[in-house]
Amino acid sequence: MTAATPQETAPTDRRVSTRVGSISESATLAVDAKAKALKAAGRPVIGFGAGEPDFPTPDYIVEAAVEACRDPKNHRYTPAGGLPELKAAIAAKTLRDSGYAIEASQVLITNGGKQAIYEAFAAILDPGDEVIVPAPYWTTYPESIRLAGGVPVPVVADETTGYRVSVEQLEAARTDRTKVVLFVSPSNPTGAVYSREQVEAVGRWAVEHGLWVLTDEIYEHLVYGDAEFHSLPVVVPELRDKCVVVNGVAKTYAMTGWRVGWVVGPKDVVKAATNLQSHATSNVSNVAQRAALAAVSGELDAVAAMREAFDRRRKTIVRMLNEIEGVECPVPEGAFYAYPSVKGLLGKEIRGRRPATSVELAELILEEVEVAVVPGEAFGTPGYLRLSYALGDEDLAEGVGRMQKLLAEAR
Repeated sequence: MTAATPQETAPTDRRVSTRVGSISESATLAVDAKAKALKAAGRPVIGFGAGEPDFPTPDYIVEAAVEACRDPKNHRYTPAGGLPELKAAIAAKTLRDSGYAIEASQVLITNGGKQAIYEAFAAILDPGDEVIVPAPYWTTYPESIRLAGGVPVPVVADETTGYRVSVEQLEAARTDRTKVVLFVSPSNPTGAVYSREQVEAVGRWAVEHGLWVLTDEIYEHLVYGDAEFHSLPVVVPELRDKCVVVNGVAKTYAMTGWRVGWVVGPKDVVKAATNLQSHATSNVSNVAQRAALAAVSGELDAVAAMREAFDRRRKTIVRMLNEIEGVECPVPEGAFYAYPSVKGLLGKEIRGRRPATSVELAELILEEVEVAVVPGEAFGTPGYLRLSYALGDEDLAEGVGRMQKLLAEAR
């Protein structure tokens, strides 16, 4: 038997850990950054990449932050899990908006929704635990699951079902390792909204099999037409002890840059996630927390005005996209995204090129007509594009109009 050489027995010289090195950059933020860089260079780029309302944060929220800056008590450390008054206000807001009665001790204030999602998964997953993830999914979900040691298991729905997965699909994906099912309604990236009956069916299936549910309710106020938001632990109360809700102020109050989210869940899970946060980041910025307190305690008038604008843009973008031959765009019922299938365009010649994937098509659109969109590969479903309609009406019409002219050349 030949002895191993030192090179064979020495550990691999990795500069970045496997755990972190395997995480992909956020595709939506990458597209948004590229669009903004091109704009800064003087290019007339129109970006449909980031899910970011184009409205300013309402004045009363900004004024609350200004006052908070002047108060010395906000210049110091505060409890890692959040300001007690903000946690109490979120409990009151949760009852007001969704009918879910919780205590302040069930709330953890986080640095945005992304931290809420990661810490929730970290608190309930052990290595190898599987999480069923309906796809198309927001690009951050699988990465948070992997970082927490879990294994994402995608379940794909397409435009024929309005991007809604069925209980039968979920059951087919369930194994002995399944611990959590992710549930998102309204959905990013598709805008799909589940009916009360569909929400109940998913919840009762989870209860039957003893599964946890993590539900993301950040788009709760952005639903249109006859669609209605339904909170899973309200529809299926038996799920309360195994349900974690994540939410935040970013979308409802146009506060993406303020970075305030929260976790609502069973007290032991929230305490565990709070312990994690006490070592990771400690308290969220006190000024941002004071702004969030004003937001969740205030009226929803500004939200209603934004929703009206989004609804108008929703109708425009769906109509214009469906006018493109080879594109099929279901009508989104919530959030502020359109998710058209572009499979009918792949392989066709457009200005001397034949994009074979939605990644290549998105690159062609950016290079030829300076419109930034996110390819479906980022959301687990190649052959689609995501376009956020959280931008001005004129830019929306101009951007999709450029796409119409370009894609009309497909042969």
